[in-house]
Amino acid sequence: MTVSVTSLKYRLTKPGVIEEVEEQLSIPDGWVAVKPTLASICHADLRYFTGNRRPEALAKKLPMALLHEGIGVVTESQSDDFSAGDRVVIVPNIPGQVLNPEIAQKEGVPVNYSKGNAFLGSGYDGIAQSCLVHPAACLVKIPDEISDEIAVLAELSTVSYHSISHIRSKLLDKSQKIALFGDGPVGYFTASMIKYLYEVEKERFVVFGADDKKLAKFDFVHTENVLTYDFANSPERYDALLECTGGAFSENAINQAIDIADSCADIILMGVTEKRVPINTRDVLEKGLSLHGSSRSSTEDFKAVITGMKNPDYQQALRKILPDHQDVVKTGAEFQQVMARVAENPGWQKTLINFNWDR
Repeated sequence: MTVSVTSLKYRLTKPGVIEEVEEQLSIPDGWVAVKPTLASICHADLRYFTGNRRPEALAKKLPMALLHEGIGVVTESQSDDFSAGDRVVIVPNIPGQVLNPEIAQKEGVPVNYSKGNAFLGSGYDGIAQSCLVHPAACLVKIPDEISDEIAVLAELSTVSYHSISHIRSKLLDKSQKIALFGDGPVGYFTASMIKYLYEVEKERFVVFGADDKKLAKFDFVHTENVLTYDFANSPERYDALLECTGGAFSENAINQAIDIADSCADIILMGVTEKRVPINTRDVLEKGLSLHGSSRSSTEDFKAVITGMKNPDYQQALRKILPDHQDVVKTGAEFQQVMARVAENPGWQKTLINFNWDR
């Protein structure tokens, strides 16, 4: 028997405009209906909302419901793995193996890079809706010892987890030195994970940023301000470097990382930019550097992060990036107001949206 539900969606129809749309959705075998309860806003959501994407990208992806960082409660299930009432973290990447099983996949490619996949809030309706019908394979139960406000930080944490998997051996090797560029949320999530999940010592871990107030939040590592640090003449050399800046800062961060990279170092690129970034390829070649692009994450990454979030010290570090209050949203108009406010002043801490679907 086919089970169907009604979902009220807050769809971005054009930059700055959210409209409410009701839609009937069927729940296929192996899929689950989830009522989103708490979500956070990503810079990617803001780029869509403000129209700060290439015109052809906006034309292709809109209209759509935004948001891909969130949790919810199961309301209906066509899977034996989940029952009504389960608290779950939503994995926004739906692999091509699940969504389009007829497409042949290249062996050995991680599911977050599969062909025919979809990503919530990126040309595919995201979490800003009253009922998200989602594959059971893309949900992870939240243990009782993890609160909603910590669990909602899982998605961005998993992006960090997947990215640093490329340098896992260097993180565990106490002779290897680590450098991270970026004092924003992505940098903080990644640095926190390196510290509390990999236990990298402060003595061999430095974070570079441009804002001393933000850098002060990184009290578990050594910090340097890029505005005063002499990259050209620094004697320090690093074995693994992570770029977590994105946007207009990517060029400087990547080239500064190349400047202080040791021979055969790994550089992880995590920042997103709409423009092409010129880099110092001469030193990349001379030093034998390896550059790794990393984006999004998989259900397995979520499971590992949720397990790591049971660590009280890690939870305490994550709480620094939580806001003092949550924005309660009851209508599409209220959602539009919150998005507009955050777009005007994003801030360092995450913005949490507490959805109230009762009308």
